[in-house]
Amino acid sequence: MASCRAWNIRVLVAVVCGLLTGIILGLGIWRIVIRIQRGISATSSSTPTEFCRNGGTWENGRCVCTEEWKGLRCTIANFCEKSTYMGFTFARIPVGRYGPSLQTCGKGTPNAGNPMAVRLCNLSPYGEIELQNVTIGNCNENLETLEEQVKDVTAPLNNISSEVQILTSDANKLTAENISSATRVVGQIFNTSRNASPEAKKIAIVTVSQLLDASGDAFQEAAATANNDALTTLIEQMETYSLSLGNESVVEPNIAIQSANFSSKDAVGPLNVRFSVQKGASSSLLSGSTFIHTNVDGLNPDGQTELQVLLNMTKSNSKACGFVVYQNDKLFQSKTFTAKSNFSQKIISSKTDENEQDQSASVDMVFSPRYNQREFQLYSYACVYWNLSTRDWDTYGCQKHKGTDGFLRCHCNHTTNFAVLMTFKKDYQYPESLDVFSNVGCALSITGLALTIVFQIVTRKVRKTSVTWVLVNLCISMLIFNLLFVFGIENSNKNKTSDGDIHDIDFKNNDVPQTDTINIPNPTCTAIAALLHYFLLVTFTWSALNAAQLYFLLIRTMKPLPRHFILFISLIGWGVPAIVVAITVGVIYSQNGKNPQWELDYRQETICWLAIPEPDGVIKSPLLWSFIVPVTIILISNVVIFITISIKVLWKNNQNLTSTKKVSSMRKIVSTLSVAVVFGITWILAYLMLVNDDSIRIIFSYIFCLFNTTQYGNVSSLSWQNSLNFSGMTLLP
Repeated sequence: MASCRAWNIRVLVAVVCGLLTGIILGLGIWRIVIRIQRGISATSSSTPTEFCRNGGTWENGRCVCTEEWKGLRCTIANFCEKSTYMGFTFARIPVGRYGPSLQTCGKGTPNAGNPMAVRLCNLSPYGEIELQNVTIGNCNENLETLEEQVKDVTAPLNNISSEVQILTSDANKLTAENISSATRVVGQIFNTSRNASPEAKKIAIVTVSQLLDASGDAFQEAAATANNDALTTLIEQMETYSLSLGNESVVEPNIAIQSANFSSKDAVGPLNVRFSVQKGASSSLLSGSTFIHTNVDGLNPDGQTELQVLLNMTKSNSKACGFVVYQNDKLFQSKTFTAKSNFSQKIISSKTDENEQDQSASVDMVFSPRYNQREFQLYSYACVYWNLSTRDWDTYGCQKHKGTDGFLRCHCNHTTNFAVLMTFKKDYQYPESLDVFSNVGCALSITGLALTIVFQIVTRKVRKTSVTWVLVNLCISMLIFNLLFVFGIENSNKNKTSDGDIHDIDFKNNDVPQTDTINIPNPTCTAIAALLHYFLLVTFTWSALNAAQLYFLLIRTMKPLPRHFILFISLIGWGVPAIVVAITVGVIYSQNGKNPQWELDYRQETICWLAIPEPDGVIKSPLLWSFIVPVTIILISNVVIFITISIKVLWKNNQNLTSTKKVSSMRKIVSTLSVAVVFGITWILAYLMLVNDDSIRIIFSYIFCLFNTTQYGNVSSLSWQNSLNFSGMTLLP
């Protein structure tokens, strides 16, 4: 009678597990079919990934090319081919730039390692790309020696300007010391008391453009040098120089300067001057992309306008005004604003020849910034100017204006160096809510785990106390993890997303931001990630303790369990994961606590789980050291114990164990699979989900989900076997 009852229970468990497996397999196949159909429809409607050629990127509905290419798809050459002239060899040179020679100065010279000559690639008056003559440098001169020479009022400024331009032609080699020396030399060339020739000043502008290609770190170090005012002096001299060009312009890849001369004695009412910068195929400034219009009614931006400035001047003695555009903000090293993205932060300077005390001009501006709208949303912006006294951005006299044309609008009641400091919020692709497949799987797991806990407690008298304790703790940790996963894995910021429309910006707030990229903090999501981290580690720890216990019970049957075994394993099962999580969060906070976005060094933004490391930051990743490594160690130890138990107990008669009846092969297979799942061996499939091939990854994803969704069933099955099967085994004395 007892054997029939046991048989009915085993059949019931097998039928339930079979039904659950069939349901999950059916849902998995249905999900795969739906996903394939969505993938086909999405592919047919999306923009071809290779539409932009030769390194161009698709941004804001068009291709943004590298400097060497132009055109709709970046297929038109915009460079001079590799050349050899006067014994010097030059690599490919983009139009508008000077290319350094491959030949460098010898080791025994002061200028060792720097190019011996430069050559300009430019457009002819007929629009054809052509190479200019070679300019040869002096290997016995470097930036430090030139800095000393330029102090002499009789020094040949033309030669010095040319030498500095050659020495700064390779921006990748420029250090903070090089930048400081070069800016001091250029500052002397633009010093009005030195009366440098227009040619020397134009070459110096080329040097400034080349300096702006240097790394941002080098500029930060140069600006941090004690008593270093070279950058500030250079900024002031650029403003002054912009008034001296007549009606001409000087345009280099990273800086453009243009002047306008006019007579105000016959003017009636305000005299408006409008300066415009048009968008180009690449991020560099191009000749012919800047325009000045006088006596205009107001701003008039169009689809090709990147920025536009309207200088409003009343009747005065002003005879000229000048504008300077910087391609980036490297000369303006702020102590309050930090740029983390590579988006273009253009700086525009406007100046009149009035005395500082008589300045009465005001400025209206519109900006159409470049940024990747696929990955980022415009969160806010501030209208600022560069305060030469504090050497930082300031908002005094500037305010934001609301527009209807999609441009960022500013108004300032004075003239100087202006900028729009933009802050962006990453446009995270939050995953969709859990679908039917995931919800059914989690619901089955939660229900089964709850039933298993109740069953283990009700039938605890038929087993050893330690066996019940381990299984109950294992199921409790799995149950809590599943509940947290279902109700907390989604980031609540998902419901706070906006379309990045300019009209959503707060126009009353014009404070200087701290950084150009922000993330909305969510302490709740961080807490959920820490709890998921903790309870999943607890689950694996208890699976390891369960494996160790079975090893003691089935392999080392002659030796009793250690004293205080339950207390010992409880401290390990619940305490060790807590220490791991606490150390991980503590280390990350101690290293990045000053950053308001430190949470994202621990967790992801799209879901409340551990952060996925960047390709160059795997070694420092919390996911690696606080999860993958511990889980890998546990899985390896569980695999070793699993193989030992399978060989010595499940598939071979143990001399210390006798059974009242033979065990069938099918029953051995089921027992083996049950032990494998309870030990967490199926989590090895999770490592196979890391492959790059989507088709292979989705297959392993569903196999992994299948095995681990029915894990509770195998826990229950194993507990039944402990009660029914192992009760038929006797320990030999």
